[in-house]
Amino acid sequence: MSLEELIQNCKQGNRQAQEQLYRKYAGVLFGICLKYSRNKTEAEDSLHDSFMTIFDKIHQFGSKGSFEGWMKRITVNTVLQKYRKQEHLNVVSENLEEEVEIASEHTDINLQVLLKYIQELPNKYRLTFNMYVMDGYTHKEIGEQLGTSPGTSKSNLARARILLKEKIEAHKDKAVLGILFLITGHPLKKDWKKKIKNCKPF
Repeated sequence: MSLEELIQNCKQGNRQAQEQLYRKYAGVLFGICLKYSRNKTEAEDSLHDSFMTIFDKIHQFGSKGSFEGWMKRITVNTVLQKYRKQEHLNVVSENLEEEVEIASEHTDINLQVLLKYIQELPNKYRLTFNMYVMDGYTHKEIGEQLGTSPGTSKSNLARARILLKEKIEAHKDKAVLGILFLITGHPLKKDWKKKIKNCKPF
C-alpha cells in the first residue's frame, strides 16, 4: 500500500490503516517526544496524544508538502502544549545571551548520557534548547510557540548551555566533552540529529 493510499484510508477511519501508519512512524515520532520530555513515560504519553491528534486532523492534510514533516510539527506542538499548561515558561532576566563554550578533546560522544543531561534540564530550558539546536527554530519562532519574547528565548538557550556545561564538567565524562557543537549556538547537523534520535532511553 502506497503512502497516499495509507493516508486516504486513515482519512476514512480505517483502523488497519491507522495501525500501519503507527507502526511506520512511531519510532521517528517517539524520538521527538523523548528529547522534549523529562523521561520515557512522559514521552510515551506524548506519543499517544500525538497520534490521537494526527488521526483526528489527518483530513486536513492536503497532500502538499511532507506528510512526515506535518506529523512532526503536530508532535512538537503536542508536547509544547502540555508544558505550556503546566508552567509559565518565561525567565526573569533576558541578559544571558553570551555563548558558552567548552574545550573539545574527544569525539567519541556518549549520546545516551547527552540525552539524559538534556532531559534533566528544566522544562523552559529543555524546550528552547531542543527547538533551537535540534530542530532549527529561530528565536522568533520559539517565542511564538512558547508565548515568550525572542529575548527570553535567547536567555533560556544561554542558561540551558550553562547547565549542560556544568553537568558535563561535574560528571567528568570525557566521552561527552566532544559536544562543542551543542554549546556554541549552532543547530545540529542532520547526522547528529539522527544519532540522538536513535538513542535508547535510560
